[in-house]
Amino acid sequence: MVIEEWLQMTPNELSNRLWCFVARIGKVVDALPDTRLGRHVAGQPVRSGTSAPPNYDEARVGESRADFAHKINVALKELVETRGWLKFITLAQLLPARRIDALVDECDQLCRILGKSVGTAKAKPKTRVPAADSIANDQCSILNSQ
Repeated sequence: MVIEEWLQMTPNELSNRLWCFVARIGKVVDALPDTRLGRHVAGQPVRSGTSAPPNYDEARVGESRADFAHKINVALKELVETRGWLKFITLAQLLPARRIDALVDECDQLCRILGKSVGTAKAKPKTRVPAADSIANDQCSILNSQ
């Protein structure tokens, strides 16, 4: 996805994309081996990966621009941690790289999007943050392909 497409993404579309990412994280975690290392590593991306979407959704109804920027930044930090764990899964040969590469790429893209959002929120004059809408479950078609 190129930057121009990010600019056209609605807040609902980004929220749906984050939730779909988390669902994919769940599938990867479930595929990890049942070893001491596999079990330990599995818990890490579950915690960090699953916190990004709710933090983003909460940011969308933030009480102020500063609150919005803070919560988006929290979501970004969790995605950065998740990206690290995904890379470790490959380095430790817990799963083949081909199983993880597309997810790492998606995580990189989401990090860039949220990073731009934080910068924009901190740079723009104060305006009202739009309210969040419901999440469309049918947009997670990527789940069915894995």
